[in-house]
Amino acid sequence: MANGQANGQWYPPEWPDRIRALAAGTLTPVAPRRAATVMLLKDTAAGPAVHMLRRRTSMAFAGGAYAYPGGGVDPRDDARDIGWAGPTRAWWARRLGVDESGAQAIVCAAVRETYEEAGVLLAGPTAHSVIGDTTGADWEADRVALVARELSFAEFLDRRGLVLRSDLLGAWARWITPAFEARRYDTWFFVAALPEGQRTRNASTEADRTVWITPGEAAAGYDRGELLMMPPTIATLRGLTACATPSDALAGAADRDLTPVLAEARLADGEVVLSWPGHEEFTKRVPGAPSGSASGGSV
Repeated sequence: MANGQANGQWYPPEWPDRIRALAAGTLTPVAPRRAATVMLLKDTAAGPAVHMLRRRTSMAFAGGAYAYPGGGVDPRDDARDIGWAGPTRAWWARRLGVDESGAQAIVCAAVRETYEEAGVLLAGPTAHSVIGDTTGADWEADRVALVARELSFAEFLDRRGLVLRSDLLGAWARWITPAFEARRYDTWFFVAALPEGQRTRNASTEADRTVWITPGEAAAGYDRGELLMMPPTIATLRGLTACATPSDALAGAADRDLTPVLAEARLADGEVVLSWPGHEEFTKRVPGAPSGSASGGSV
């Protein structure tokens, strides 16, 4: 951080060199891929807790960092024949700042990825019900087929006679991976409450553990340098600390600003200055150094 204090901010050692290359015009940014992630909440005696997973340290992107269930959009998710309940696609298009097919794909990605990585399904037999149990060998076979992209989400819902409950989601934030990063995502963050009768499990091959933790506890762990996180994760956690219940978070989502947050990098007095507009706590200054010698990690 700018103040020199150690915390749990994920910071790859290759970033300074990539930032310098971008400034010099020798690095061409890749187009960000659309993605969605879900902050799944439940009531506890200590207040609302959020479901988080820790990415395996072997992962090339953000290894060891805590995150939420989520992933990239499946191009098949923009099919108009999907079972749908809640606000219309046109409403979601306005809320997310995309066209209707894009909105459907993003909302579908949020629901599908939550099922794939946490075993929780925000869908039901009717527009006013939610499936109560997603355990069993047949459900697991469908989940594995979804992960392998052998089964589209529309096909899965149709096979199960279910409709997607878009009204169970609240759009919370939008962050775009910096232009100098090799893997870029345009990610919408959603909030949702754990449906009654369902339970989470670590169904992700990318995670080595999962936890239910209050946003305040998670943020404190980050501040102590004990929990590694990317800026969007800790920023959204801090926003959740003001919510007394999952219902409060869902209600508050309607007023959240979805203007994309995109990191800015510049060279100033021999230093690389990295900042996220509106989030001063993430500003980093990296002294000038020969190529390959810049330090990284949690700094």
